Amino acid sequence: MGEATARHLANKGARVVLGARRTDRLDALCMEISASGGSAHFQLVDVTSRSDVPAFVDLAVSQYGRGDVIVNNAGVMPLSKLEALKVCEWDQMIDVNIRGVLHGIAAGLPLMQKQKSGQFINIASIGAYTVSPTASVYCATKFAVRAISEGLRQEVGEDIRVTVISPGVTESELAESISDEGGRAEMREFRKIAIPAMAVARAIAYAIDQPAGVDVSELIVRPTASPF
Repeated sequence: MGEATARHLANKGARVVLGARRTDRLDALCMEISASGGSAHFQLVDVTSRSDVPAFVDLAVSQYGRGDVIVNNAGVMPLSKLEALKVCEWDQMIDVNIRGVLHGIAAGLPLMQKQKSGQFINIASIGAYTVSPTASVYCATKFAVRAISEGLRQEVGEDIRVTVISPGVTESELAESISDEGGRAEMREFRKIAIPAMAVARAIAYAIDQPAGVDVSELIVRPTASPF
């Protein structure tokens, strides 16, 4: 979803800064965007690091003089029943899915307050609205993203927009983090109706494209055929 969003926004004229752990893929994407006439830079970012994310925002400012939108997209989803006691995976979901969003807010909020403008787009999930077996911890992290986002919106809404995008099953690498065989099998079946990542990218662009005084607070984007 991050790759599709970067490509789509760059095609619409946005100047993008990309951050992730796999810099080889970031390098290739930036070269593709540049070759198409766009503007893109990248930096190694681990969203669980309290120093990596501010440095990422600093890169955007150094290259472009400001930061208008931060998309907090990083997430992991190692599904398993609670009785499997995969505590390390629980911790990983909390660190990436919750702390990662908080680190993005902490890094970008002072800049946006100084600019008196900006937008946070936090990627949640349909799991932020309902809970299913094997997904209780994952859903808890996405409920948290909604709660954090709504609190942020209420606190800084005069100048800064806050949007939650909640995808349903989408083509991505998210399911690759599932180590539990039962959860992996369930997800393979669930993903047969997945929508393309570009559908989420277009939803993000829609939220960004609204006038400054219009805040699209929540969007759910899911397959038409999905019962969830």
